[in-house]
Amino acid sequence: MPDLLAEVLATPGLVWLVLTISGAGIIRGFTGFGTALIFVPVAGIFLPPAQVVALITLTGVASMAALLPRAWGQAARGEVTILVIAALITVPAGIWLLGLLDPVAVRWIVAGIAATTLAALVSGWRHDRAVRLAGLATIGAMAGIVGGLTGLTGPVVILFYLAGRQAALSVRANTILFLAALDVVIVINLLWRDAVGFDTMILAAFLSVPYFCTTLIGQALFDPARERLYRWAAYGVIGLAVTSGLPLWN
Repeated sequence: MPDLLAEVLATPGLVWLVLTISGAGIIRGFTGFGTALIFVPVAGIFLPPAQVVALITLTGVASMAALLPRAWGQAARGEVTILVIAALITVPAGIWLLGLLDPVAVRWIVAGIAATTLAALVSGWRHDRAVRLAGLATIGAMAGIVGGLTGLTGPVVILFYLAGRQAALSVRANTILFLAALDVVIVINLLWRDAVGFDTMILAAFLSVPYFCTTLIGQALFDPARERLYRWAAYGVIGLAVTSGLPLWN
């Protein structure tokens, strides 16, 4: 045990990782998403992309007990199921691309996805039409590829829901349910490919403690009546990811 703790404490940028995952937990509990958008760009400064993807999905699985019970009864489970099934099929393609691309290129992709999401939302783009089966499957498939490649499991689905007309309560619940399921899918794929080392599992367990606690704090702060605040908090999270994740800061 002392050796394992020493290994965790020797992780590059550990203090920043703990602070970042703690802040991300508050945002995740409040908005239903945001952990990857905050954590991935910062973690990418200190750790290789493959380890970052493993960490963000493993800690995501660990946070399920804090968020899933309430979200389960509020989510449109049939709709989310279609998204998850499509993502399950395409996650391996994203992980395959992760192994091919240069780490700096992956970081630029992360920043680009976050920036595109932010621009679309802040511009006021909205959709009013009901999205049918094919559309949901396409959205889920895109989310699977992006999640497997970058660890950003949320942006595609977040854009879909925040650009719609659903209430904040429903958007939050659907997003929580989808992200939880996709985290499990990515973890299974990583384990199957032997892409997760024991050291990464220990570090994920260490980071899960502050993340779980701050997620509960964020959930306690959520108020469906403050929908405007909800949306702008979401926009702020994405903006933070864009600025902090640029490789220019190295």
